[in-house]
Amino acid sequence: MEGPVEIVPRVYGLGSELVNWYLVETDGELTAVDAGVPGFADTLEADLAAIGHTPADVSALVLTHSDSDHTGIALDLRAAGARVLIGAEDEPTLARPRPKTGDASPIHLLPYLLHPNTYRLLVHFGRRGAFKQPKVEGAETYADGDVLDVPGSPRAIHTPGHTVGHCAIHFPSHNALFVGDAFCTLNVITRATGPRLMPRALNVSNQQTADSLARLEPIQAEVVLPGHGRPWHGTPAHAVARVRETL
Repeated sequence: MEGPVEIVPRVYGLGSELVNWYLVETDGELTAVDAGVPGFADTLEADLAAIGHTPADVSALVLTHSDSDHTGIALDLRAAGARVLIGAEDEPTLARPRPKTGDASPIHLLPYLLHPNTYRLLVHFGRRGAFKQPKVEGAETYADGDVLDVPGSPRAIHTPGHTVGHCAIHFPSHNALFVGDAFCTLNVITRATGPRLMPRALNVSNQQTADSLARLEPIQAEVVLPGHGRPWHGTPAHAVARVRETL
């Protein structure tokens, strides 16, 4: 997803072919969902100008989790005036980034090094500064079920597994569900497409990630927006059913 693309009215996708972040417009104000990689700061002003806005129009940044490919321009948006919000369980790793554990321990990544696309991913991330994760201190926190006091009034749904504090973000007013890395529509290693879990070695608990799908299934939305891959135009229930076919 290159540059700002209006996916459904007042919901914009930005980023690159491998990493997405989003803007949701409500009454002229913007809420960002996730913040991509640091290199996205290079085009931030131009991207906002393309949809008639400036970085100062971003009132809030809601992070689904604390991974480096979702927090990259958080400090840039904060400097322009945005509040930064994250699920309470992921706030410590947002403020003090550290390697993941469990299924995502670094040793479990070794088999992926045999896959040629891994190097393409590493180059993609390296060129965009994804290995220099910002330390974002003092973020506001939210909990499961909270309706956030930001433009669009989204609700947080705790979906642990990819990280301990991972949350999906539901904007009922826009019929949109942002799932972060609860699942993707593009496997960043194999490049397989369609709804599926993130690669096992990127999830703190692959089993918990699969279990969390049940929390997304009943959500009412017309479009599902992942951190990696194309938007899913359909219900969360249909997307979850497709994910389960790949398990």
